Amino acid sequence: MESWRKLSCLIAAALLASAAGAQDYPVKPVRVILSVPAGATPDVTARLVTPGLANVLGQPMVVDNRGGAGGLIGAEIVSKAAPDGYTIFISSPGALTILPHLRKVPYDTLKDFVPVGMISVGPFLLVTHPSVPVDSVKSLIALAKAQPGKLNAASAGNGTANHLALELFKQMAGVDITHVPYKGAPQAVTDVLAGHTHMTFNSIAPIIAHVRAGRMRPLGVASSKRSAQLPEVPTISEAGVPGFEAENWFGLFVPAQTPKRIIVRLSDALVKTMRSPEIQKQFIALGAEPVGNSPEEFAAFVRRDMEKYAKVVRLSGAKLD
Repeated sequence: MESWRKLSCLIAAALLASAAGAQDYPVKPVRVILSVPAGATPDVTARLVTPGLANVLGQPMVVDNRGGAGGLIGAEIVSKAAPDGYTIFISSPGALTILPHLRKVPYDTLKDFVPVGMISVGPFLLVTHPSVPVDSVKSLIALAKAQPGKLNAASAGNGTANHLALELFKQMAGVDITHVPYKGAPQAVTDVLAGHTHMTFNSIAPIIAHVRAGRMRPLGVASSKRSAQLPEVPTISEAGVPGFEAENWFGLFVPAQTPKRIIVRLSDALVKTMRSPEIQKQFIALGAEPVGNSPEEFAAFVRRDMEKYAKVVRLSGAKLD
């Protein structure tokens, strides 16, 4: 009888410790790694969502921009971080579902990361500098065919999502456009604004003010339907490249082996944050769809995205310049 009482006490203590651990996390600031420089779309996204996460979790979220190498640098940091919930990763497709198909990377997307939840998804917008003598997707294609290789397109770097959007566009439209990789989207946008490069695919949020001010000319939205923020801009599919779609998503990841209770805690915080009417309003205003799904749903999405980009890379012949 005495041994049973001791065993019961031990089980109860373990259950209490587990429950307490779940409630205790986090007890200090959480580091949020971004694999892009400040000002890029993932950075804008992170700075929208992290205040809400901090409010729910009760601890500061410290954003740490580690851009470069197409997102590899930031992703590698997270893959090697302690799986304790105090280093998390907000990423877009580039580092995790695109780059592994283009080069050898020091991590395995499906083994070294645990998807916590998708934050948002939104289409790319194809824009040109106003000096480029085109006013539509069709006229851009005609110019590119008349002058093979003379037009150039900026991207956030080799292996990034807008690089692959460009490669898919080239393949589907049958054009030769020179890829110019930068160290991040802000630099790419800056050079398009200055007229040093002709065009780029970029998320709507960071460039919509430039578009509305006439500093960039929008040619098409890379989604199945027009953007509510730019309803006058046709989709690329309806404007000359049937079936063309290229969207950018953002999600929250933690290192593999992170305890389930921490993943659940972060997932709950993300869902609560993304269900906030104010957060939803902010994301929609920037041309993105707020999501906030479960770890299981996001994990299935990431696997599909890996398969999709493997096919895009193979069919387009995309290479690291």
